[in-house]
Amino acid sequence: MTHTMEMLGKTKVTVKDECVVEVGEPKIKYCPLFDKVRGIKEVTSKAAAENMEFRIEKHGMFSSRRKLEMGTFVGFGASESMMTGILHGLIDAAVTVCDGAGTVITANPQLIQGMGGYISGLSETDPIPEVLEGIKKRDGHVLSPQDGRINQLDGANWAASNGFVKFAVTVADADTAEKLRELEKETGVKILIVGVHLTGIGPQDAKRLLAVADIVTGCASLHIRQQVKPLVQVGTAVPLFGLTKWGKELLVERAKEVEQPLLINTMPLPVLPEHKQPRPLV
Repeated sequence: MTHTMEMLGKTKVTVKDECVVEVGEPKIKYCPLFDKVRGIKEVTSKAAAENMEFRIEKHGMFSSRRKLEMGTFVGFGASESMMTGILHGLIDAAVTVCDGAGTVITANPQLIQGMGGYISGLSETDPIPEVLEGIKKRDGHVLSPQDGRINQLDGANWAASNGFVKFAVTVADADTAEKLRELEKETGVKILIVGVHLTGIGPQDAKRLLAVADIVTGCASLHIRQQVKPLVQVGTAVPLFGLTKWGKELLVERAKEVEQPLLINTMPLPVLPEHKQPRPLV
């Protein structure tokens, strides 16, 4: 079984039989998030491989031991926000991805967080029977259990055809996001588009994505930071931006769940202190 995920500065890491077998070069040298949570001072191929090994060992990623329930990983993350959105009725499901399964549709907030808390940019995965069964037991629907296919548009189609009317979909490219807006018009559903894994996105694709998304993560993207005009921002190092009233509502609802003290203020956005940003932005 072979799986590929981009992580830690979009370093491409390939895993086979629970072992890291290939590691690419990172696009950035420093990530404040991973410095904070894992003490990684420099993003290197070696650091990415070691972090993947940590995820395999501790969280069972890409294995039959995959944990599908976990606490919050960061205060404001995509999976944490979608989890909160379901708990408070702002969305009724999420179309997301999981290693060992591919695209997954679920209304279970704990499963959304369990699958997504440790996921970075999953690009391909083979199905793992124990993971498929674990997702099914937790009321998740795997789009393509026979091959672990990742296709967010097909996942959204399935959600729309199976009674969900206001659901979130994670996307990593402008093409899919635009097609989701077309699907909205065709079916009458409401789709909360969450742009994720955007390090390295080009200026034109960033513009197109920002025009149709409800929430985007800043990742280490230069062009998202330069072009974004958010209604709300959470975090300053690797921020999430709410671009629409619905996206803003979801992130503000998430803020209520965060236990640390919060500063709420009005000011021009985005706020991006230079010393806190990933380096270099790409």
